Amino acid sequence: MRFASALLAVLLTSGLVAPTTSAEPAAAVVDWTGPLSTRGRYVVDADGDRFKLKSANWHGASGTWTGSGDVGDPAHHHAGEQAFQTPLGLDRAPVDAIIDGFADLGLNSVRLPFSNAMIHDTRPVPDLPANPGLGGKTPLQVYDAVVERLTARGFAVILNNHTTTSRWCCGLDGNERWNTSQSEQQWQDDWLFMARRYAANKRVVGADLYNEVRRNALDDPNWGWGNDKDWQRASQRVGDRILTEANPDLLIIVEGINWTGLPVDGFPHGRPTLEPARTLSHTLVDSGKLVYAAHFYGYTGPNHSGATGIGETSDPRYQDLSQQELRDVLYRQAFFVSSETGKHFTAPLWISEFGVGGRNNTDPKSRAWFETFVDYLVSTDTDFAYWPAVGFHTGGSGDGWSLLAWDTAGTRIDVYSDWRAAAWTRLATATGRTGQIPATERWSMLNLDYADFQQSRTVRALPDWNSGARKGVCPDGQRVIGLAHTGNRGLCTGSWPTPAGFAVVRDESHVDTDWASGYTKVQCPPGHYLVGYSVTGAAFSAALCGKSPTPLSRTGRTVWFDRGDNRPAGAPGGDFASGHHKGQCTAGEYVAGVAYTGRIGSGKTPDAVLCRVI
Repeated sequence: MRFASALLAVLLTSGLVAPTTSAEPAAAVVDWTGPLSTRGRYVVDADGDRFKLKSANWHGASGTWTGSGDVGDPAHHHAGEQAFQTPLGLDRAPVDAIIDGFADLGLNSVRLPFSNAMIHDTRPVPDLPANPGLGGKTPLQVYDAVVERLTARGFAVILNNHTTTSRWCCGLDGNERWNTSQSEQQWQDDWLFMARRYAANKRVVGADLYNEVRRNALDDPNWGWGNDKDWQRASQRVGDRILTEANPDLLIIVEGINWTGLPVDGFPHGRPTLEPARTLSHTLVDSGKLVYAAHFYGYTGPNHSGATGIGETSDPRYQDLSQQELRDVLYRQAFFVSSETGKHFTAPLWISEFGVGGRNNTDPKSRAWFETFVDYLVSTDTDFAYWPAVGFHTGGSGDGWSLLAWDTAGTRIDVYSDWRAAAWTRLATATGRTGQIPATERWSMLNLDYADFQQSRTVRALPDWNSGARKGVCPDGQRVIGLAHTGNRGLCTGSWPTPAGFAVVRDESHVDTDWASGYTKVQCPPGHYLVGYSVTGAAFSAALCGKSPTPLSRTGRTVWFDRGDNRPAGAPGGDFASGHHKGQCTAGEYVAGVAYTGRIGSGKTPDAVLCRVI
């Protein structure tokens, strides 16, 4: 295997590796069947086998660069050089030689960044001497060709909307948010275009929605405020549109918030990353498609943007932390989503960027950070994508961060010839969970704070079942298992068939026993269970009940939560309404009714649920 050859290169401490010269490129990765989906904390293939994302970032199409290897703002290019947007290295090595390099690294997938500007750029790229068939194509056509070769060689491709403009990130550059220098509508439309473009290729497996959401000069992004800067809302909305309108096969990959506040001592600032998902997670219209992602570099920190000079803070960087401090911070900021199973936020975690200045790096802190971070990835069996896969190399200088680089003569240098070799080999060859992943109980949050949240494809196709009210409905196959006293939050679970029909209940016509004396009760008809509900203000206004295809028991109990939490031991599903009282049935029960004080629609919030044995 080519990976074995690379490992031998480590042992022999060899230097340069000659580019591929064979007529037929070597096989890349073991065969697998797309599309991908998720089961609990794992990504699985179409056969239900674990598919660990062992990835690297092949950047270039999201920025502009020249044949010299410069990447960045066109204003910074050398005189007489043309800027273009294609994956890096195509001017120096054949595309299959680059892919051979990915195989040598032990990868099975590639994060392939693009910019919105790239999609709409109709100018032909200049000649690419190492790939003469690509010169004269538009940047998007070159991107197409790269996707085709990667997937034909067996690699999974994750589309990554890295930037809006073609400027290199990460200052005040118009790329801070998905809608900083374009409308949210344009961002959504571009994603639908890209998702449809590759829908027939089942090895194009994911949509990484936007890179490193962060503060611009004036204001911060947020998670759950319901406005035009709400990243949780925006990512939820575009993710659902991709799945329902363009490509139901894609993983929807949501990165955390990379930075808020001014990175200056005395002002609030920090990297929320995925911490807000603990209390407000995503529930996609298709269960089993959500992946969370985060980025970590040693020169940044939980309260350090990585800035130097003006704006530098005295907060520690990740590389300044002890091993235990680092592990604690990493868990809090991101790794909890894959480590805590059976929660509404449980999902695979993909570290979609991490890396370190490589070949000539002599800084002990950054080198120690890299070793510690790699060990943590190995111990947690976490999916990853190194930044970057491909760089440039000229006379001993160049992009020392990359795993692979080619000089102008087409000669390759790679990670196996520098100090990162041992750590990379540990990561790429690490043992982890393999084989069949059993289906697990799914837990999903309903959030009616600001708008309808109907996550059932079946119900979305029906007429409006309670006009004027905000409505929440569980994804197909799930049922409501808990409610919050506010009325705005709910918890779904289960793996049930799609209901045989639906009933909307607004009164007490189906109440069969006085299970909440003195309270107004809404109860599902016999043989039905709660799959959704609506609120007017914060008041419970109607129940949406699904008809079970099999008989349901009428043996039950009342669960009160008007004065505190009332959930099963261990609180399966997690805290779905942080700071508010909640009631929840057990996994062996279904919700048959909801009770509250006052008359329906009077502004009263839920106080109890009727739990009946399945």
